[in-house]
Amino acid sequence: MNSIGSQGSPITPDTWEEQEMRAALAGREVSSVYRLLRRTGVSQRQIAAMTGQSQSEVSEILKGRQVMAYDVLVRIADGLGVPRGYMGLAYDEVTAVRVAVSREASQPEESEEVKRREFLAHAAAVTVGANVLGTNSGSWVANPVQTPAPGRIGMTDVRQVEAATRALRSLDYQYGGGFCRDAVVAQLSWGQQMLGASGQEHVKQRLHVALADLHNLAGWTSFDIGLTDSARNHFGKALELAKAGRSEPLVANILYRMGRVYLHKEAPDDALKMFQLGQIAAQESGSELAVAVICANQAWAYAMMGHKDQTMKLLNRTRDEFSRADTSQAEDWVKFFNETDVHAMIGTVHTVLAQTADPSHTKYAIPALSKAIDSYGEDMSRSRAFNLSALATNHLLEGDVDHGARIGRQAVEMGETLKSSRVKDRLKPLLDEANKRRNNADARDLADLITNFNVA
Repeated sequence: MNSIGSQGSPITPDTWEEQEMRAALAGREVSSVYRLLRRTGVSQRQIAAMTGQSQSEVSEILKGRQVMAYDVLVRIADGLGVPRGYMGLAYDEVTAVRVAVSREASQPEESEEVKRREFLAHAAAVTVGANVLGTNSGSWVANPVQTPAPGRIGMTDVRQVEAATRALRSLDYQYGGGFCRDAVVAQLSWGQQMLGASGQEHVKQRLHVALADLHNLAGWTSFDIGLTDSARNHFGKALELAKAGRSEPLVANILYRMGRVYLHKEAPDDALKMFQLGQIAAQESGSELAVAVICANQAWAYAMMGHKDQTMKLLNRTRDEFSRADTSQAEDWVKFFNETDVHAMIGTVHTVLAQTADPSHTKYAIPALSKAIDSYGEDMSRSRAFNLSALATNHLLEGDVDHGARIGRQAVEMGETLKSSRVKDRLKPLLDEANKRRNNADARDLADLITNFNVA
């Protein structure tokens, strides 16, 4: 690590006190930080050496590439000697738990394929009933100094965890995972201690479920800002706790969310395996709503794989299961899947089919997406942004370029209000379609707008 003012360091402590630099640090605008350092005579080579990056990475950041990964921000701050608090990164040993470090830096990095296979084996063991709670499936920091948890817990303590999770989930839906992830994992680092407290059996069982859902949310917010390894760690712990709390609907929900990670990574085969495990738990739970969620997402996976018949069968089953579900009794983690989200999923799946199998599916995608967009409130801004992007894509596919471009601009404008790397990723299909039509001024302007948004 670099130490400011140490021999050989080209950066003095006063560098970080300049008003323009402080503003760039507070906004985690690494490209601006690097440009300001260059002005003071610090070379790209020196920045690369201090941050452990290649000169090409430094060059890309100087050109505007955004740095969002928490661990990379920490490495940059420490390497340059930036006081962590200036970047909102201040933490001690405890926060190593909060940022969900997945392994020691000295250990070799496993391939994504190996990680997926290991997680699938773990998920299968939990889903079919193996007692794995407490096994070495994560990397929690030993004996952190934390706010003391109660020695004995009651239902009030559990309700407080549940209330915090509800509030944080609402922030995630409205503003994106980057807005609240640190708060989620901070809550976890305290709530995790409660597992060692004494209490009545039914209280401890409900605590397991409450903490499972908090890990579930930590995984989802990590995924939303591109921290796949952290997401996997949290989902793995969530599975163990949900199984210990005997909540099959939550097990199904966790597996659905991990499957969504793989869909996002364009690995529908792996996603389908997660969804199939989730379907076992959903059917055992007797929850039609849990089954509907899994069926809708299986349809998405099959659409990505080009299996149109299987896709349509699962969409039909989604509608059927949802029609029989008692949504008034839905648990917090699955309440999002209402009639609006059913329309959104139908529209999303038909959009994939329109792009990969048959363009005529736009006639099914457009009305479904339009219904979802009209029904989403301000509390579901991220979902609305996703659906606006998909709707714009369909209009471009139909040749209605000016209308598609208008809707696409709305998607970008909404994305700019969210702290979510997924929003940028979900704009890629729209960008591809806009680039295919660059001879049209509206399409060209939309492509340039999305490109600028992606590097902002």
